[in-house]
Order: sequence, then C-alpha cells, then structure tokens
Amino acid sequence: MGGVVASSPEWATRLRQVRAVTGGILTPWPAYLLHRGLATLPVRVRAQQSTAHKVAAGLAEHELVRTVRYPGLPEGDPHGLVGTQMSGPGSLLAFELRSAEHAGRVPAAVRMITHAVSLGGVDTLIQHPAGLTHRPVAPEAKPHASLLRVSVGLEDATDILGDLVQAIEGTR
Repeated sequence: MGGVVASSPEWATRLRQVRAVTGGILTPWPAYLLHRGLATLPVRVRAQQSTAHKVAAGLAEHELVRTVRYPGLPEGDPHGLVGTQMSGPGSLLAFELRSAEHAGRVPAAVRMITHAVSLGGVDTLIQHPAGLTHRPVAPEAKPHASLLRVSVGLEDATDILGDLVQAIEGTR
C-alpha cells in the first residue's frame, strides 16, 4: 500500500518519525510496481468507468433487478457531484434484487467474477454486504440484504454483464 500525506511541515516531521518507528515504508519491489502502475492508472480508470457504466445500464434493464446505484446513470447522481467533486463516476456499483434470499445466492453463482471484498483492482469482484462485510453492523446501519456490490475490473463489459445475468437468472 502506498500513498501521499499532505500536511503542514510540523505534522510531516511527526509522521516521518511514526513511519520510521512502525516500518511503514515500501520495500523496493512494491515501490517499483507502484511507480510502474501509476503510468497506466488514468487509462485503466477510464476503461473501468466505461465498463461500469455499461454494466450498470444493462442491469438497470433487467426484470429481476429492482434498482441500480451508480453515479454514472442519469438518476445516480442526484446532487450533481460527478464532474465537480469527482472527475468521473468510478467503477463501483451496487444493485438490489427483488429478495434478500435471491441476492444471497448470486455471488456463489458467478463464473468469471470473483466473490471477494476489495476495491479498485483490475479484476471484477462481487460481494453481498449484508452477509459478509456488514454482518456485525447494527441492524439499522446495515444495507438491505437484497443489495449486491460490484467492483468492476478490466474485463469486457459484455462478459461481466453476461456473468451477472446468468447468476441472477440461474439462482432465482
């Protein structure tokens, strides 16, 4: 993991000391990989956003999908933040099926997409938050059990949508 801390010079000095004591320093190989990957980051982000838009639009038309939440759809950005607060809609989307039981079965039925929790990688991932990451969360703060979350990767939009549709239809 790598990143940047923007701070005052005083805080930077304090954080540098914490970093030295805790060992929060990239080793040469991960630093090289991070540096190399940054060169293609804008191209990958644009591709993932384009694919996510196509997947979201396709899911929005499916009869078994109740709703799709994606800032790139016309109804997905009610506050107009895309283009002002953020430069694009991103590659994460969520959608709800008509029942919680149905949603709980879909992640195990995908063939190409990986059932895992992560954000922004090059592989498409799916998860059922209510049954996985949000299990220990208080009921009033938990997402509805019919919701599924997808982190769209670099695979072809037709392949991703096809895998989601076969899993949705095959588990109804």
